[in-house]
Amino acid sequence: MKHFLLILLFSSCFLAVRSQELMKGSDLPKAVFYKTDGKTFTTEQISKGKKSLIMFFDATCGHCQKVAAELSKRSKELGHIDLYLVTHDEQTSINYFMNKYGKPLLAMKNVTVLQDKDHVFLPLFHPKQYPALYLYGQDKKLIFWSSNDKDLPKFLALIKN
Repeated sequence: MKHFLLILLFSSCFLAVRSQELMKGSDLPKAVFYKTDGKTFTTEQISKGKKSLIMFFDATCGHCQKVAAELSKRSKELGHIDLYLVTHDEQTSINYFMNKYGKPLLAMKNVTVLQDKDHVFLPLFHPKQYPALYLYGQDKKLIFWSSNDKDLPKFLALIKN
């Protein structure tokens, strides 16, 4: 009987954690972030009709730096999507990160850097670690997400399609 209860407890915990993950086809969560000029930006402002890639990063994270540098190198491939870079970092850290690893991205009109001052990203998007990438389709439905920087080639392939 003890084993049954223990298995039941572990199964419940696993299902509770699993149910918090975003699933393919789920809607883009509603959230409010802040642009670098301090103005609010909501996920409702993300337009339909274009794929959107959201990257949740920390300026001191080596994996985040690597992904931002790779996105910068391939910026020409990203011209037809909207790219949102979201962080909890302070503005000075954001500026350093973007100037060092994402400078080509700063010049692009389809790239928006957002600050998560209210710390809503974690409970709404459920990232496992930094960086977390989320690709949404033209209908604002989740296509693919990952907290593994090694999955960047998968994102780039899905962006092309």
